Amino acid sequence: MVTTLLKVLGLQLEPVQTHKRYLIVNADDFGLSAGVNRGIAQAYELGIVTSASLMVRWPAASEAAAYAQKQPGLSVGLHVDMGEWICRNGSWEALYEVVSLDDEAAVAEQIAWQLDTFHKLMARAPTHLDSHQHVHLDEPVRSLLLKAARDLGVPLRRCTPGIRYCGDFYGQTGEGVPIPGAISVETLAMILTSLRPGATELCCHPGDGIGLNTMYSNERAEEVEVLCDQGIQNIIERMRIDLVSFGDLKRHIPLAEC
Repeated sequence: MVTTLLKVLGLQLEPVQTHKRYLIVNADDFGLSAGVNRGIAQAYELGIVTSASLMVRWPAASEAAAYAQKQPGLSVGLHVDMGEWICRNGSWEALYEVVSLDDEAAVAEQIAWQLDTFHKLMARAPTHLDSHQHVHLDEPVRSLLLKAARDLGVPLRRCTPGIRYCGDFYGQTGEGVPIPGAISVETLAMILTSLRPGATELCCHPGDGIGLNTMYSNERAEEVEVLCDQGIQNIIERMRIDLVSFGDLKRHIPLAEC
């Protein structure tokens, strides 16, 4: 089945690995809703998810943390939440804003609060840091989270040398337009076969979109199905890709400071 799928895609399994490839499959939005929590749990227990990023501001965060504490193999990081924006008729508008991203003092206070809340919920530090809709790629969030990552000694998405980021497993364009076929076994197989040596974080958003007011909802259930596909797991095994969590990574490769 695996070989047939790869032949259809015009891809080949590599018979010999000269350099190790480490894959972290990280599920964003943990704690956003009960449905998202269920999807992440399913993709962890039955699929290839190894890590998750917790949104501590949402009502389902406590449920997510309680689940994670019973799953020591699941690494949990902080998904810093400063708001969500959606593109409508060519213009971006806020679904919600926690604080103004122009107010550095307010941003710093909110990051500190979310880190403290994470500690209270999880009774441990986050294994990694990232942010909702990648707001940490711009200032002032970037500098503040870089400092937090250095203080904690953990990776910050797309900022820590030695960990590549892959966001190709996503069902929409940057403006929120659906991409037919983007969430499929074939797409994920192509991503896996193109992995380079070293560590890669594959971002995903499993769950269900029931009751969610978000730009990404219907695609979540499709992600769960693909992430749990046995053919995908067989490809990872046959290609000798090491499926690891953020917590595991330091045991395998040295990581440079952000």
